[in-house]
Parts: sequence; structure tokens; C-alpha cells
Amino acid sequence: MESATGRLRHPADLDLRRLRLLTELERHGTVSAVAAALHLTPSAVSQQLAALAKDLGVRLTEPAGRRLRLTPEARLVLRHTARVFGAIDALYEDLAAQRDGEAGQVSVAGFATTLAPLVLPAAGLLKHSHPRLRTALAEVDPPDSFERLSRGEADVAIAVEAPDAPEHDPRFDKVPLMREVFDVALPTGHRLVDEPALGLPDLAEEAWIFATVGMCREIPLAACAAAGFTPQATHTIGDWEATFAAVRAGLGISLVPRLARPVGRDGVVVRPFAAEAPSRRVFAAVRPGERGVPQIAAVLDALRETAVGEEARTARAAQSVAAHS
Repeated sequence: MESATGRLRHPADLDLRRLRLLTELERHGTVSAVAAALHLTPSAVSQQLAALAKDLGVRLTEPAGRRLRLTPEARLVLRHTARVFGAIDALYEDLAAQRDGEAGQVSVAGFATTLAPLVLPAAGLLKHSHPRLRTALAEVDPPDSFERLSRGEADVAIAVEAPDAPEHDPRFDKVPLMREVFDVALPTGHRLVDEPALGLPDLAEEAWIFATVGMCREIPLAACAAAGFTPQATHTIGDWEATFAAVRAGLGISLVPRLARPVGRDGVVVRPFAAEAPSRRVFAAVRPGERGVPQIAAVLDALRETAVGEEARTARAAQSVAAHS
């Protein structure tokens, strides 16, 4: 084969098929063997190798008896070619992973009490099941989380059913996660701690601690009204840690959603109700048509799995408290 030299062209102009032929020549040793392996004619192989030599501006082969010997420049090209094709293989692997939902990034906005019991465990599940899928987590309360979702700054927003939630908002698609029950937080030694069948009417004469705004305020008020009394609101606190501290100090009682229930806090007993308890629905919101995006679908599956586990765990914990009361 005649080797040609010329001016080096821009790498983007290189024909990858010609680089493949050079690697095949290294592997098989002769043009005839390359032609047979690739179902080409020897003439076509020689022409393509000559064109590659011209593109690169170097000699790639030299005669060695009845065979062709690769030049040092060809060996150098082959070393780079291995990296080029390795990068191309990695590109296709990444594209396949992106297409199948195994890679990429999903941003999740959750409100405070959902992070530890729902969002973070879901991220942990994904770390094992989809190790190349990154989750970016942020603590954001509604309605800000919905605004982020609308602007494309978040892919999934966690919220609860509320008057200002996107119940029928066409900008969002709603994915149910769990029903979250409210229990009552009492100070240790309270007269109702050991009440065998605790109901909301038993709390009518108590001093109450309410959340400042939102469903954690509206649900207890509505539940008390349905039970036939207006609660005596003595304190309004917007932080659960402070709320539990106030309960511990004997300043009042509070209805607590189970995702926010205290764990291992001395001085506070969280009791379930014997009858139907107040509750709220926790859901995930995504943009229309994106529920089926593989990456988002994987996050939603993980959230549903952790929600089912959390709902069962808190129910068992409540039953255990009731059994020992």
C-alpha cells in the first residue's frame, strides 16, 4: 500500500471508520486479512488507510517483505485511538444509562418533616439501586416548592393536601405517597397518658399548643370542631422541637403528625387515638408528562417504597404505645 503524507486536518474531520481499520491492521497483520475479516476488498482497505495517512499527515505503514509494518507514528495514533474509542464507548454507555433512568440528576424539594423519614431514605435506596443517578435534595415548604417545580428548579415536590396545594392545578401531576395520622403529644405524668381509649373529646379542657400556620394548625382546629369543642389555644409555635419542649414543660398538649413524632425524647409521650384520628395525605408533585421520565419514575418509586415503610413503622409504634398504656 502506498503511504501518503499531507497536512494535518482538524480532528473533527477524522473518519472513525478509518481509525478502526488501522486497529484491525494491527490485529490481523495484513490488508488481505483485514479485508476478509470486515468483508471488504483489499483495495478498499488500502484506499481507506491511505486516506487516513493523508488526513493525519504521517506515514502509517512501510513495507516489510510481503507484509506491511506499522510505523512509530502509527503506533502513536493507535495509542490515542484506544482512548478515543474508549471515550466513545463510555459516551454510549452514559447515553444508555440516561435513557434507561440509571444516570442523571433529579432535584427533590421536601418540607422539613419529610426529609428524615421519607426523602433521605429514598435517596439512600437510589444510591444502591441507581448508583449513577444523583438526587439533589432541598428543604422547601409549599407553596415555594411548587414555584420551584413550575420554574424547572425542582423535578419533584413533596407536599400535603391543603387548600393551597395543587389539587387540580394543570401545571402539576400529583402522585399519592401516604396517609399521615396525627397523634397527641402529652407531658410525662399527664392524667391521660394511661387512658385506655383516648379520644379527642377527652382533650376539650386542655391547654393547646398550635402550629403558626398551615395544615398542622388547620387539621387540629377542624378535628376539635368536629369533636364538638373549641380548643383553648395557649401557645402558637412554628417549630416542632420547640413544641415538644413546651409539652415537656407542661405548658400544653399538641396534635403531632407522625412524620414529626419525637423519638427518644424524655418528658413527652405521644399517644394515638382509639377512634378515627385526624390525618392528612402526603403526595409528590411533578410536571405534567414527566411521571414517566425514567429518572423521575425511579425517584417516585423510591419515595413510595419509603412512604409505605414509614407508614407501617409509625403505625406499629403507635400500637405499641397504646398496648402499654
